[in-house]
Amino acid sequence: MTDSRGGTRSLVLLRHAKAENPGTGPDMDRRLTARGHADAAAAGAWLARHRLLPDVVLCSAARRTRQTWHDVALGMTGSPPEGGPAGTFPVVRYETAAYEAQPEDLVELIRSVDPAAATVLLVAHNPGISLLSALLDPQRADPDGLRTTDLVVHRPATSWRDLAVDGAEITHRHTARG
Repeated sequence: MTDSRGGTRSLVLLRHAKAENPGTGPDMDRRLTARGHADAAAAGAWLARHRLLPDVVLCSAARRTRQTWHDVALGMTGSPPEGGPAGTFPVVRYETAAYEAQPEDLVELIRSVDPAAATVLLVAHNPGISLLSALLDPQRADPDGLRTTDLVVHRPATSWRDLAVDGAEITHRHTARG
């Protein structure tokens, strides 16, 4: 399926970078480790090299996913969030529903994306993000799931609104390490 500009759609799934171990505070407030920050920036550099700059970013509202996105954006451009194919800012949506989400919940978030978007980046958590990848391409998904800062690129065969089970082939995988 192509976007409104005639290009191929890309759905990039990214599991958040390495976070500190759970402590006494709320899980939503866990921060990235130094390694996590470096790995997220490396993920952004990989996205830039592969021309996978997002038009839309769907990001869990948890601190570690927000920090992951910020560092990815820095890695893509060398400055705070500036992506998109023409160097424009992507639309960034911090989604509470992406925290502890089931794959069906994540599909619903993706279905709500502007139909003109060519590349969507989803930054979320396990097990939901790994299960989503397996749902979209059961034959090629990693049976062990996504590790921290794993990127999986899917190519949907339909519009975002019509995204369905077994409807987005995996074309690239990368584990970012800074």
